[in-house]
Amino acid sequence: MVTRVWAAARAVRSGPAVLRRKLSAGELGSLPVVLVLAVVWITFQSLNENFLSPRNLSNLSVDIVGTGMIAVGIVFVLLLGELDLSVGSISGLAAAVFAVLNVNNGVPEWLALIVAVLAGTVAGTVQGYSIARTRVPAFVITLAGLLTWNGLMLSVLGDNGTVNLDENGLVAKLTSYYFTDDAVAYGLAAVAAGAVFLVSDHDRRRRKAIGMPHRSAHAIALRTAAVAVVAFGVAYLLNRFQGLPLALLIFLVVVAGLDVVLRRTHYGRQVYALGGSIEAARRASLSVTWVQTAVLAASGTMAAVGGLFLASRITSVSQSSGSGVLLVNAIAAAVIGGTSLFGGRGTTWSAVLGMLVIQSIASGMAITDTPPAVQFVITGGVLFAAVIIDSLSRHSQATRGRA
Repeated sequence: MVTRVWAAARAVRSGPAVLRRKLSAGELGSLPVVLVLAVVWITFQSLNENFLSPRNLSNLSVDIVGTGMIAVGIVFVLLLGELDLSVGSISGLAAAVFAVLNVNNGVPEWLALIVAVLAGTVAGTVQGYSIARTRVPAFVITLAGLLTWNGLMLSVLGDNGTVNLDENGLVAKLTSYYFTDDAVAYGLAAVAAGAVFLVSDHDRRRRKAIGMPHRSAHAIALRTAAVAVVAFGVAYLLNRFQGLPLALLIFLVVVAGLDVVLRRTHYGRQVYALGGSIEAARRASLSVTWVQTAVLAASGTMAAVGGLFLASRITSVSQSSGSGVLLVNAIAAAVIGGTSLFGGRGTTWSAVLGMLVIQSIASGMAITDTPPAVQFVITGGVLFAAVIIDSLSRHSQATRGRA
């Protein structure tokens, strides 16, 4: 027991040295965005004590889902060092397809939902294949897609322009249903902490067996404890309002599942490889065309899913769906969360962290009656800082032969 206590104490004392080493090496990870999020929360809580109330945090957890889903798809594209400008229009198109099929033509909700998501997949696939075959920069192809899919959305909606969804329907319940049983939120928190421990311990054992650098058992224990504290704290706050939102549960499951796809599958390793160097990937006989097509298809699919969640939140679809600052917020969330604009670095959890920062700023501005113009300035400043940190981090890694 004494030995374990001393080991834990050594780990704590070595923390500053490890932090300095990571700073000098440009390996900051998610630390900057976590610090920014903490500053945002502390600032708005000091301005209005209701900011961190269970009600506001519960609403915040639902508000991040729609744009967050789109941002997760953007992460895939950014990992290739590319940019998808069409996700806003695809999200609006998918929502319009669902609304017209279900409300105007009486197609069952589950079938209309599937068709709407497939519409996003098809749109993304067309763009991805065009990019891979023509080698035209993705932002050019997807800019054309932005206009094309937006025009198609307007055509699908027709002259009416706005379609109201059934407030008691399947899609509406995506953002209005809550698990009121406290055990559901606490159970999810326990699963999250357990998953972090099992995955981290498995990595440690695997790396240790082949002689690679690995985390110590005590570092894993501290990491698991930190996740558990956060997860159970969030569960406690959510249970004090209406319980665990279904939208948040779906979002976390999707993010975790896609994180496994990116980091634990052959396809995911190919995505990172292309982001590191597309020419090296070609010479390594990777199917560049297939990977690029699949990545844009994933982005289109996630845009469609996000569009349905956004429609669910307001229970309607209109000609303005998918427009406004949606595209900017989705891209900003991925970048602010730590996904590199230069490709090859980032995770799906980056979108969650970035979206939390952006939506926290929006929520704080709303409850403090701050003009929207200030929100744009602050969000832009955070995005600018994230890009600078990303660039400096990449430069620092390049000087050490790691980029």
